[in-house]
Amino acid sequence: MKSITMINYNSMKQVLKSLLVSFSFLIFSGNIHGQVNKVDAIGITVKDMNRSLKFYQEVLGFKKISDNEYSGAEFEKLEGIFGLNIRVVRMQLGEEFIELTDYLTAGGRSIPEDQKANDLSFQHIAIVVSDMDKAFQQLKKFNVEYVSTEPQTLPVTNVAAAGIKAFYFHDVDDHNLELIYFPKGKGNPKWQASSGKIFLGIDHTAIGVSSTESSQKFYEDILGIERKGDSWNFGTEQEHLNNVEGASLHITGFRAAAGPGVEFLQYLKPGPGKKYPPDTRADDIWYWQTTLFTADAEALYNKLKNSGYTFTSKELVHTHTNGIHSKSFIVKDPDGHALLIKELVR
Repeated sequence: MKSITMINYNSMKQVLKSLLVSFSFLIFSGNIHGQVNKVDAIGITVKDMNRSLKFYQEVLGFKKISDNEYSGAEFEKLEGIFGLNIRVVRMQLGEEFIELTDYLTAGGRSIPEDQKANDLSFQHIAIVVSDMDKAFQQLKKFNVEYVSTEPQTLPVTNVAAAGIKAFYFHDVDDHNLELIYFPKGKGNPKWQASSGKIFLGIDHTAIGVSSTESSQKFYEDILGIERKGDSWNFGTEQEHLNNVEGASLHITGFRAAAGPGVEFLQYLKPGPGKKYPPDTRADDIWYWQTTLFTADAEALYNKLKNSGYTFTSKELVHTHTNGIHSKSFIVKDPDGHALLIKELVR
């Protein structure tokens, strides 16, 4: 895989930040205009909760943290679906979380069999592994469906990512997942800590985008999730990782103050595939929902509404679950990916 070296945007912002030092705490804690301070759980809609639980627990080592059913007007307004009853299971791997949602009273559509990695509905989580060979053998033991032809190793020509190994595959509902291995000196240093486990946590969620600039305006300028770096990846390794012939990508990494990253995948060649279906509902199996925490949901709701973005939620919704009061709404990014913005009311 050939690549142009990663550009680090942190150094470019240091001069400006030094002038705003008295406000730096607010910037990083996400308190300016209700900006995001944490990426929390990555949400996935599933067909059969028990089947999905077995997969994520037995194959990938996730642990179940909570298991609840929700219904009522507040959740109908939040998810934009009348008459719903949902089972939501929160699962943990390392320090990161996913939430599986099974719509018990609604029948969502399956992921199309011809979905490709360059379609704009594409999203995955990158699961960090301590040993790619052992992780790959674990997948083979459970007969998972491949997307990549085999694990790919990024070559030395990609200075920023040389030695990183990656592999795409499907879960039981055909959601895209990635295994990623970071050699020493690459990625977050925490991935080098010895734990004796094969599956360590979630580094990021990646999404297909049609325009890096339009998506950056949404995620960084409005939500406050910082752009950390870019790379341009192409070559045989990239093509066989994504299983897209001739793939050439502009990849951009973003991170909030806490939680996994958000990664843009803009296909320069062969270009973006199919658009995100405009009639997508939260019970469709291709639907992902990334939870973002903020200190002021109302301010962010108003800012996004005034900026003309599309909402799944009918309004800013107050929910009360397990003794916790939250203010929440679901908004779509420029390409249709869903974000659940949440404020925990103290």
